[in-house]
Amino acid sequence: QVQLVESGGGLVQAGGSLRLSCAASGSILSINTMGWYRQAPGKQRELVANIISGGSTNYADSVKGRFTISRDNAKNTVELQMNSLKPEDTAVYYCNADVTTPQFMSVIRRNVWGQGTQVTVSS
Repeated sequence: QVQLVESGGGLVQAGGSLRLSCAASGSILSINTMGWYRQAPGKQRELVANIISGGSTNYADSVKGRFTISRDNAKNTVELQMNSLKPEDTAVYYCNADVTTPQFMSVIRRNVWGQGTQVTVSS
């Protein structure tokens, strides 16, 4: 099994910064895309940012220039540096990973979610 464990959420004032971290553990052969999603109350879960193993990144328009995603392939970790936070960034943030794992005599590809971490930005 593969698990994603997030850390770093919390309460911050508008204009402040937070750094989210996510570590993948378990039977992992490789991880292609790692990313962060968020879900605010009453809204659908949305992509915040993702990064593929080669380093290419993708950001939601609403966070471009404020958030930076990075990963350490050797440690199977991904981080999200969030600066200039706004009240509308308030949400539960979920780590996501596209993981290849061994199974019997083959390999399978799984999409795995973390448990989520709350980010609250006060005005």
